Amino acid sequence: MIIGIPKEIKNHEYRVGMIPSSVREAISQGHQVYVETNAGTGIGFSDDDYIAVGASILPTADDIFAKAEMIVKVKEPLNVERKKLRKGQILFTYLHLAPNFPQTDELIKSKAICIAYETVKDSLGHLPLLAPMSEIAGRMSIQAGAQSLEKSHGGQGILLSGVPGVAPAKVVILGGGVVGANAARMAVGLRADVTVMDKNIETLRLLDSEFRGSIKLVYANDASIEQFLSDADLIIGAVLVPGATTPKLINKQHLAIMKPGSVIVDVAIDQGGCVETSRPTTHDAPTFVIDDIVHYCVANMPGAVAKTATYALNNATLPYILKIASLGVKKALLNDKGLRNGLNVIHGYVTCKEVADSLDLLYTDPVEALQHLTL
Repeated sequence: MIIGIPKEIKNHEYRVGMIPSSVREAISQGHQVYVETNAGTGIGFSDDDYIAVGASILPTADDIFAKAEMIVKVKEPLNVERKKLRKGQILFTYLHLAPNFPQTDELIKSKAICIAYETVKDSLGHLPLLAPMSEIAGRMSIQAGAQSLEKSHGGQGILLSGVPGVAPAKVVILGGGVVGANAARMAVGLRADVTVMDKNIETLRLLDSEFRGSIKLVYANDASIEQFLSDADLIIGAVLVPGATTPKLINKQHLAIMKPGSVIVDVAIDQGGCVETSRPTTHDAPTFVIDDIVHYCVANMPGAVAKTATYALNNATLPYILKIASLGVKKALLNDKGLRNGLNVIHGYVTCKEVADSLDLLYTDPVEALQHLTL
């Protein structure tokens, strides 16, 4: 199969779909890999590094999209990239379609085969291609929140850890999954006062076993969320409903009961955010203030630690890339239910029920849609 790696163009996005060692693996199995010039320079990989493992360098994204049978990216294709997709071309990347009708509509019209990292499942029902970025985003959320609490960044002017004689900041984490657990680990390490809230009792039990009383664990409902919001200094939005738009747990009215200068880091912003007043921001301008509450809503947080993030992502994605390339997309999807769960759009059909329901679109079972695919 011919695999294409374009340079990412989202604001401050330095990650790359495949690092040279991954490209080497693909080429050793008989595939061709084309890389856009300078695609990896943001994390220290030169064109020569890719050439050394057998890749071919092409000068523009237009060349990559025209040549490749499968496009491997990191972030969702922006408008200019979506226009380059063609019928039957495979797109393998993060998509986050549920809150984004324009992107979904254009992918439908392209008739490309669009597989989303964030909805691929493993044999245990986990999300193996989302997990590494969730781990990073969870850890980064505490760093971002700690900085945003500084007065120069619009916050109250408090230190997350406190000091002897001064209490630490109160951190409330909404969601105890991969993001929430990693945020809790960082916050506890910084000696903050940490509360994790979740609706899944088993999740709370697992966290209780890990943290052994060093954090508070609270069942999440409207009343308990309101109670803890009023005293929180930093709120981490770590809610996930795989493939679907994130439910809004904090509405605009809630801001009035929060402390002026407190901070919300909405890690769920890729799926629409769990805060009504959230909107996507960039690393150039990561925060905004509404009703004296600082909102941090960067939609590609791991892009700030691009080298770590790219290695972690490639570790997870490479086996799937090789499976698709070696078996062909139809056979790979039919043989692997978990990979098939990642199929969001194919030949104009929406095959992820959560996306279809979120955008009020017709849902087609992916197996049925694959029967129409002739390769």
